[in-house]
Amino acid sequence: MARTKSLAAVVAIGAALTVSAAADAKRPRERHDASRGLDSLNQPVVQRTDYLLDLADNGGLSDADMSRLASWFDSLGLGYGDHVFADRGTSAGRHDVARVAADYGLLMSEGAPVLEGDVPMGAVRVIVSRTTASVPNCPNYDEQRGPSSTSSNYGCSVNSNLAAMIADPNDLVLGQAGSVYGDANTSSKAIRVYRQTAPTGTKGLTQVNTRGN
Repeated sequence: MARTKSLAAVVAIGAALTVSAAADAKRPRERHDASRGLDSLNQPVVQRTDYLLDLADNGGLSDADMSRLASWFDSLGLGYGDHVFADRGTSAGRHDVARVAADYGLLMSEGAPVLEGDVPMGAVRVIVSRTTASVPNCPNYDEQRGPSSTSSNYGCSVNSNLAAMIADPNDLVLGQAGSVYGDANTSSKAIRVYRQTAPTGTKGLTQVNTRGN
């Protein structure tokens, strides 16, 4: 009789453990690693690609090379957000590159990225630097939200929209240097307009005829 009760108790304990394990399996998993917190796991990733073209520079570019440069820009789909550099060459050659880039609404950027290989003698190297931003692995539903940690999909929407809308993805890495000078008139303009503008209700309500003619 005692053995029967003992077996029944063991079976009951086993069933309770099974139910507890099943409940734990359904419970959202909580992260306990370095990613735990309010920072989103999925951050924008900035990638830069440099394209280069060497052109003969004999005190300037020939008409054929300027046409070749324009065709190269067309093949790249040159546009806003791209940076154009002219490395080495003569001042006249760099000026010709700037003239072609101006047709695409772009100004020449100062300096030049450090790339492999030397610029050939008597040539100017045109470099187009293009930067893109994206958020890999989004949406991310690998983990559910735990009691004290955010979900793995947290931040995907905001960061993906930020990466898609930013004009220059380099700003996500380097930002923009602010001006050390401030204009008091500019900073106080919004406050002045707010204080001096008369409330809209001072002239009474506008009579609107909803019946048409």
